[in-house]
Amino acid sequence: MEDIIKTTILGLFFGTFGTTLGGILGVIIKRHSNKFLSFILAFASGLMMAVICFDLIPEALGISGIISVVIGIIAGIIAMIFCDLVVEKKFSNHKVLKNEGNNLLKTGIIVSIGLAIHNFPEGLAIRVRF
Repeated sequence: MEDIIKTTILGLFFGTFGTTLGGILGVIIKRHSNKFLSFILAFASGLMMAVICFDLIPEALGISGIISVVIGIIAGIIAMIFCDLVVEKKFSNHKVLKNEGNNLLKTGIIVSIGLAIHNFPEGLAIRVRF
């Protein structure tokens, strides 16, 4: 029981630490150029791809078979394509998205939706594991 509490506290700290640090940097850096935002999005997506390729997929293959892993990956791709279509349709008339930063704001919204979707099964996996 003590290990679960320690793991929970450490996960909470490190999970919120990055968000807090990013928020502080966002407040400090007043002028956000498209080049800077593109770099940050590319860095974050590269980091997430590395975690997926070198940690999550091998672990999933160890727990389950290749068919389950491929089905999960395809379901995730379809969910993100669906999110892209919904955001495009919902915000097509939005003034902010028609401006120059259209792609970056759209990408940010889609990533936020993807993270929200991601947290649901992750929470179930943590709950079932303990």
